[in-house]
Amino acid sequence: MTKPISFCWYRGVNGPDVPVPPDRRPRARREWLHFPDRVNEASARLVATGVVILGLLYLLTGSAWPVALLAYGFVARVAAGPTFSPLAQLVTRLITPRVAPGARTVAGPPKRFAQGIGATLSVAAATAHALGHPAVAATLVAMIVGAASLEAGAGYCIGCRIHALLVRAGIASPEACPDCADISRTRAA
Repeated sequence: MTKPISFCWYRGVNGPDVPVPPDRRPRARREWLHFPDRVNEASARLVATGVVILGLLYLLTGSAWPVALLAYGFVARVAAGPTFSPLAQLVTRLITPRVAPGARTVAGPPKRFAQGIGATLSVAAATAHALGHPAVAATLVAMIVGAASLEAGAGYCIGCRIHALLVRAGIASPEACPDCADISRTRAA
């Protein structure tokens, strides 16, 4: 019996030898914690816009929920790309297809590095807020807002630049991101 290429066959999932379409296959846990090798540049800039909005909400209100959402979002995006981030899901599934359907892609590892910097700063800000140090939290969130504003408005990713410099200096592995080994190729990263 010939099996169609677009289907994966699972015994016992939908009955004996019943085809399961690709979008209905069980995913391995390892796939959930995967950051994409290429990232849609428009999506990255739109997520940065959402980060700016959340950061400004925190700076204007001093409320805990925006900084908590920032911290969760950054940690989720570092761990699994857009998979567990509500902001990234909103952007990649609803906004980007309508606003910039043919946007170019950029290397994923520098974006993940930048998300890691954001995760570090936002978790520190959430912790400072929880421990009663709002000035420290506001300073850290202001740093996030500044960097995210550059990404959202000008497409300039500070974390990506740092990543490219670390690759060129031999501190980060060039195998993880061949595009990063040549900093001239990362002009718009």
